[in-house]
Amino acid sequence: MIKKIRLYWPLIKSLQTGLLLSTGIAGYLSSRPPYSISSLLGLIASLFLAISGSTIMNMWYDRDIDARMKRTHMRPAASGQLDQREIFIVGMTISVLGIGLAFVMAPLYGLVVFAGWFFDVIVYTVWLKRRTCWSILWGGISGAMPILSGRALAVGEIEVVGILLGLSILFWIPTHTLTYSMKFRNDYKNAGIPTFPETYGERFTRITIAISSILAAIAIGWASVLIGLNAGLLSLIAVLTAVMLILAFATLRIHTDKMNFMLFRYASLYMLSAMIILSIQGLI
Repeated sequence: MIKKIRLYWPLIKSLQTGLLLSTGIAGYLSSRPPYSISSLLGLIASLFLAISGSTIMNMWYDRDIDARMKRTHMRPAASGQLDQREIFIVGMTISVLGIGLAFVMAPLYGLVVFAGWFFDVIVYTVWLKRRTCWSILWGGISGAMPILSGRALAVGEIEVVGILLGLSILFWIPTHTLTYSMKFRNDYKNAGIPTFPETYGERFTRITIAISSILAAIAIGWASVLIGLNAGLLSLIAVLTAVMLILAFATLRIHTDKMNFMLFRYASLYMLSAMIILSIQGLI
């Protein structure tokens, strides 16, 4: 049993799942207290299951291309360490449990969680990933759903702050993913996956990253002001955002793998830090 869990753990991409889960928590806590502990725990459970389930389904569907990539060929689904039928059943079961729990908690919340799963598994992975590099836009929409769902669960509607928080994730994702696609450009090419660097060239990709970073900064800054973030926390977000913008624009002039990966790493740290800050604001 422990061995099986160890094989399934990489299938949920724990760091990615944890980061997306943190956005959902931040979305919930960004509203005004009082909070329901049961609702917060339900959000954590339902989002963890839905996100993990969608990631397992992605791994199941993409096992053939993962097997052709040096970076991913040893993943349990791609390497055959797990039975493919079993992976499918586990992925769908976890997905249904997560989405079902979300609908039980609140229909609107459940609908947004389901939308995230649908955009990720069906639209992004099954339909578009192998056809166009613009699939990342739809993957970005999926990535924006956890924070939007958390906010919707807290306030009972989809409003301006929730949309802005979702946009901050949507525009942040290119900064995160396009730097990765440049680093592993040959891997994606060998697997037949269209990427921005391969389709439009690295200069266009770097410009896209810079523009996306600016839009993400505007969205999260605007949302922070509307939430009523105190001056100290707002200043901290401003500093963190400034560093990301500096790195994003630095990649326009410094064309090295080291600079690209530095931006990739910082982008993850930036978003996690921003989510922690929003959560802190909701708790004080």
